[in-house]
Amino acid sequence: MTRPIDDLITVRDYLRYAASRFSEAGLHFGHGTDNLWDEAVLLVMRSLHLPLENNTLFLDARLTRDERQLILERIDRRVHERKPVAYLIGEAWFMGMPFHVDERVLVPRSPMAELLETGLQPWLADQPVERVLDLCTGSGCIGIAAATVFPDAMVDLSDVSDDALAVARSNIELHELTDRVTAIRSDVFDQITGSYDVILSNPPYVDAEDLADMPDEFHHEPRLGLEAGDDGLAIAHRILEKAAQHLNPGGLLIVEVGNSWHALDMALPQMPFTWLEFDNGGDGVFLLTREALVAGLGKS
Repeated sequence: MTRPIDDLITVRDYLRYAASRFSEAGLHFGHGTDNLWDEAVLLVMRSLHLPLENNTLFLDARLTRDERQLILERIDRRVHERKPVAYLIGEAWFMGMPFHVDERVLVPRSPMAELLETGLQPWLADQPVERVLDLCTGSGCIGIAAATVFPDAMVDLSDVSDDALAVARSNIELHELTDRVTAIRSDVFDQITGSYDVILSNPPYVDAEDLADMPDEFHHEPRLGLEAGDDGLAIAHRILEKAAQHLNPGGLLIVEVGNSWHALDMALPQMPFTWLEFDNGGDGVFLLTREALVAGLGKS
């Protein structure tokens, strides 16, 4: 009786096989891809250290037995353990940039990448950006991407998790940004000093009901990075309460709250949130200037 490792020889063979297995298994896609073909391409190509684009040259290349074994093992784990591909290959992509990831951090997938690609325009206008804070940073992807968009800015990455900060520091080194990007352990703003021109945050925002109903893939991610109380807003409220103290005049606060955005709108009807729209999908991201935030809080 033959085995897949004996019958499947080329890159093309393994792409087809992975796609078939993923389709048969009824997997959930939402950690960097949204369909089974892109998932197969990501797993196979990056397991072989091959590019995700312009890779047709390699499709009929024959694989070594060790390479075949590695890919088959990863396909099997993706199907039976429901482990996201990013964790299997130790890599995820954000704003076209690679990042180290493992189960100490969430898999990067924030629509904030689209905002950063435009330099936060038109909301930033001609406001200079000298300091940026990525609050609840996880892998560090948002803050590190911001550092590439604003090459003169100093960037702080903060998180309450020492495990997450270890991953973030590895990504600071990966992108050779140790001179401008710093990782700080802080429970929201508790250990943050000074003020910033831009504060970006993708904090935990999953409510209790959604957390219980999430597909198996999400349960490989750190619970600390997902759950935020019964309504998903425990961290968002803390951010809103203190953010103005750490924003320069004209500064921007941009926070992702995902499906909890309706609950936040109802909880703070006086807050003049700007809810952002995205061409590439995603929602639940609000923007506030420091002045709008102060007005919404009724503070001076």
